Amino acid sequence: MGHGHDHSHGGHGHSHDHQSTPKRSLAVVLALTGCFMVAEVIGGLFTGSLALLADAGHMLSDTASLAVALFAAWLAGRPATPSRSFGFRRAEILAALFNGLTLVAISVWIFVEAYQRLSEPPEVLGGLMLAVAVLGLLVNIAGAVILSRSSGESLNVEGALRHVIADVFGSVGAIIAAVVIIFTGWRYADPLVSALIGLLVLASSWKLLRDSVIILLEATPRGIDAENVGGKMVGVDGVREVHDLHIWTITSGFPALAAHVLVGRDENCHDKRRELEELLEHEYGIEHTTLQVDHAGDHHATLHSLKFRSQSE
Repeated sequence: MGHGHDHSHGGHGHSHDHQSTPKRSLAVVLALTGCFMVAEVIGGLFTGSLALLADAGHMLSDTASLAVALFAAWLAGRPATPSRSFGFRRAEILAALFNGLTLVAISVWIFVEAYQRLSEPPEVLGGLMLAVAVLGLLVNIAGAVILSRSSGESLNVEGALRHVIADVFGSVGAIIAAVVIIFTGWRYADPLVSALIGLLVLASSWKLLRDSVIILLEATPRGIDAENVGGKMVGVDGVREVHDLHIWTITSGFPALAAHVLVGRDENCHDKRRELEELLEHEYGIEHTTLQVDHAGDHHATLHSLKFRSQSE
């Protein structure tokens, strides 16, 4: 049966045990952020500072977002079932999208509040505002350092990290506003710095929203050229045609590929499938592949499918 048709799935095993490290990081930062959030809300209300309240509002969102990210990380680690063959891995991407949208909502709230305060800036207690802002900066830097160690492994953790980094900028802005108010008494510094914080928060949401939407739309992963992949596959000796090529991302760090491959009449379908799997894993890091391999002439490409033909035909 050396030349029999091969419809088997070339899926490779995945050990996503790295989930535990991101979950620990998220849990630690959630505790830090949750504790300080209460102090910053009280400090913002007591001092009358919008910059502090803007940062506190963002930290309030951080607490919720970190909790969502932690829950999504736990959910993503749940085992697959017959009805959910990939388990809940996409839960992390949904959490990342949620975090991106909350960043946009926070920035809009900051802009509205800053605009209202520009007409008549209230009195602000600069000294206490500075003390709270400095403490907030230290907490946020600690959180950013913890999350940065795991951000490359998960878009979900990267979303939480972007929230915390935006908080770092928020604390810096509050410190600047406090210093200006202490030394000059210029109360407009508070709403103006708040508006700047709003712009930074809005900017930090862009990559997160873009990457999560790309994954949810099952687009080709960033950094992988589908044309190049198809060309390399059809360049394998004995491969005549590759069509119905699909490359997408299941969740962060989990690319997948499916394709219909036609080989020469004298080729062994099983051997060619294994050769293509090794190529895809070594060249592009794609371990999860589903390849249907048939002899040329037995099957044809579906309409509008991405098709690659061997130059040797």
